Amino acid sequence: MPPHSYSSLLLAVIGSLQFGYNTGVINAPEQKLRTFFHNVSLERYGEPFSSSTNTVVWSFAVAIFSVGGMIGSFSVGAMVNKFGRRKSMLLSNVLALLGGGLMGFSSLAQSFEMVIVGRLVIGVFCGLCTGLTPMYLGEISPTALRGAFGTLHQLGVVIGILVAQIFGLEVLLGSDALWPVLLALTILPAVLQSIMLPFCPESPRYLLIVLNQEEEAQKALVRLRGCEDVSDDIQEMKEEAMKMAMEKKVTIPELFRSRVYRQPIIIAIILQLSQQLSGINAVFYYSTSIFETAGVSQPIYATIGAGVVNTVFTVVSLFLVERAGRRTLHLIGLGGMAICALIMTISLALVEANPSLNYLAIIAVFGFVASFEMGPGPIPWFIVAELFSQGPRPAAMTISGFSNWAANFLVGQGFPKLQELCGAYVFLIFMVLLILFFIFTFLLVPETKGRTFDDIAQGFAATTEKPNPSSLPEAVF
Repeated sequence: MPPHSYSSLLLAVIGSLQFGYNTGVINAPEQKLRTFFHNVSLERYGEPFSSSTNTVVWSFAVAIFSVGGMIGSFSVGAMVNKFGRRKSMLLSNVLALLGGGLMGFSSLAQSFEMVIVGRLVIGVFCGLCTGLTPMYLGEISPTALRGAFGTLHQLGVVIGILVAQIFGLEVLLGSDALWPVLLALTILPAVLQSIMLPFCPESPRYLLIVLNQEEEAQKALVRLRGCEDVSDDIQEMKEEAMKMAMEKKVTIPELFRSRVYRQPIIIAIILQLSQQLSGINAVFYYSTSIFETAGVSQPIYATIGAGVVNTVFTVVSLFLVERAGRRTLHLIGLGGMAICALIMTISLALVEANPSLNYLAIIAVFGFVASFEMGPGPIPWFIVAELFSQGPRPAAMTISGFSNWAANFLVGQGFPKLQELCGAYVFLIFMVLLILFFIFTFLLVPETKGRTFDDIAQGFAATTEKPNPSSLPEAVF
C-alpha cells in the first residue's frame, strides 16, 4: 500500500487516541482536582464543600464526559451526511480545542465549572470520534484488510489510555501545578490532525455513492491503493449505489421497523453492550486495590503494566483478525474474559485465608485485559460498519455508538455501588453477562471476514426472506 494510505489511516486514528486519552486522563489527578474544588469553594463561598458535595462534584465531572459522548455519537449520522467523513473529523477538532482550553485555563480562572463544561465538550468530541474514525477507516480500507485496519481504532484508544496513565504520573504532569496542562494536552493532537487531514483523501464510498462524483472517487482510490487500476473497487461501489437507489433514505426508526435492518442493528447494539458490560472498566477500577493487596509498593506502575498488556494484545488482534475472523476472535475474547472473571472471584474471595492467591488475581487481571483486546475491545467498533451498506451505515453507527456510551455511563455510575454491595463477587455478574454475550455471538453474529459490504447485507436480506429457522445457519455461518 502507498504512503497516502498509511498516513490517512494514522491521521484518522488520532481521533481514537483522543478518545482513549480523555477516557483515562481524569483518573490520575483525582486528588488534585478534589483539592482544587475544595480551594475554589473555600475562596468563593467562605467555606469549603463538604466531603459528600466534593464527591458529587467530582463524580459529575467524570460522568459528564459520557453524557457528552452520547450527544456526540448521536450526531454522527447527520454530520457525515452533510459534511462527509473527512470534513466532519476536521470540524469536530474545534470541540477538542474548546474543551481542552476550558480545562487548561480552569485553574487560572479559579473555576471548577470550566472543568465540568470542558469535560462535557470533550465528551461530545470523543463521541463523534467513536463514530467517525471507524467509519472512515472501514470505507478507505481494501476489503481484504478492512478488519486489520478497523482494529487500528481500538489500538489508538488503548495507546491513548496508556499515554494518559504515563503523563499522569506525579513526576510528569500529574502534579499540583501541572494537572491543568495534563487535561489540556488533548489540544496538541487536535491541532496536528487539523493541519494534516486536509491532505488526506475523502472516503471514496462517500464521493461515489452519496455525492455521485465518480471521477473524484477514482482519484481518491488511486491515491489510497497506489495503482491506476481501481475498476474492481469502483464496480463494487457502483453495484452498492444501484441497490441503494432502489430504496429510500434509511432513518434511525426505520432501522428497527425494517425486517432487513432489524437483525443487524440488534447485533450491532448487543456487540457494543458486550464491550462495555464485559466488566473491563470495573477491572481497571479494581486493579489498583488488587495490586495494593498483593504488596506492590507502587500500584500505579502495575496499572500502567496492565495498560501495556492492553496495547500489546490489541496489536496481536491486528494481525489475527484477518486470519481467525471477527466472530471467532470475539468468541475467544468473551470466553477468556469469563474464565478470568471466575478466577478473580475465587482468588479475591479466598485471599484472606491464603494471601498467595493475590498473585493469581493479578494474573487473572492481565488475562482479562488480554482477552478483552483479542475481541470485545476492537471488534464491535468496526464490525458495525461492515454489517450495513452505505445507506443505513451512518444511522447504524449513530445508534451503536450511543448504545456504547450509554452502557459506559451506566457502568461508571453503577459499579462503585455494585462493588460495595457484592464485594469480590461482583465479577460473577460480569461472568454471567459474558456467557450470555458468548451465546448470542455464537448463534447470531455472522463472520464478515473477506466479504464485501453488499454481500453481508444480502446475507441478512436472505435470512429475513426465509422464516424457516433451518435457514439461519446459512446466513450466519
